[in-house]
Amino acid sequence: MSTTFDPAASTGQAPAPGRATAGIDPRGPQFAASLTAVVLVAVLLLPPTAALVLTAVQAALFALGATRGVQRTPHAWLFKTLVRPRLSAPTELEDPAPPRFAQAVGLGFTVVALVAYAAGGIVVAQTAIGFALVAALLNAVFRFCLGCEMYLLFRRAAA
Repeated sequence: MSTTFDPAASTGQAPAPGRATAGIDPRGPQFAASLTAVVLVAVLLLPPTAALVLTAVQAALFALGATRGVQRTPHAWLFKTLVRPRLSAPTELEDPAPPRFAQAVGLGFTVVALVAYAAGGIVVAQTAIGFALVAALLNAVFRFCLGCEMYLLFRRAAA
């Protein structure tokens, strides 16, 4: 699920002069969620040592998306280079803040999984990965970004 991007509504004020906030194609995060879901399924199917390594890779990708923005990830580059040229222009743009928050939520789950794998808590690690997988699948299949919805709820509660 995407939200129409309105910079003034996103921040409560218009962007600073000379610094326009750009919206993102909402199909990009959906594509990234598809790739993430594949990685997380692989994590669940691999033996613990390999799962630990792949979880670390996914955590790094989530960290990149959470700190630099979803539009600056390898997934975004793949979307922009391979997928986007084959699609029509998006009918609306999405505020990048909710997907960025969703990346931070994914990072939280993968960090829990990393710690659990390292401590031998395979069930805890797989449960954390399972939660992240459900969120990724919701976005990939239904375009419902659970982390984005959490972001919007937190914003409303804080207002």
